[in-house]
Amino acid sequence: MVIDQELELEKILEKYTGKKGALIPVLQEVQELYGYLPEEAMKRVANSLKISFSQVFGVATFYAQFHLKPRGRHVIRVCSGTACHVRGSDKIIGEVEEQLGIKSGETTEDLRFTIEPVACLGACGLAPVMMIDEDSYGRLTRNKVKGILDKYE
Repeated sequence: MVIDQELELEKILEKYTGKKGALIPVLQEVQELYGYLPEEAMKRVANSLKISFSQVFGVATFYAQFHLKPRGRHVIRVCSGTACHVRGSDKIIGEVEEQLGIKSGETTEDLRFTIEPVACLGACGLAPVMMIDEDSYGRLTRNKVKGILDKYE
């Protein structure tokens, strides 16, 4: 697996050698490869594009699409917008955290789940709302959380 990733990283870097404005597309492809942006891979991106590591790191930390730590196979987002908050989203996030033994912004040790904070999911009529990957769950109660989490391996 690691050797395959190294070869794939080399292919990505070769594809963008000498191209202006390639940093974001390179980082997107590197993140697709690893699931996040490892420091060593970012150093290789900097060397390949002939820019400083601090420039690469600055872009990687500026854009929310990039992640510097491994993420879970399933990303959980619990809406904290006004409608969801009023209808108890804090209780839902609390239950998710309790069930998984992690806090918002963290990943379980087995890399099964990552809880990602989000301000709004745009489904106010279903408040409180939670998404796991691309699946939405609305009108949640604490009692429904465990059953939903159990569906994901």
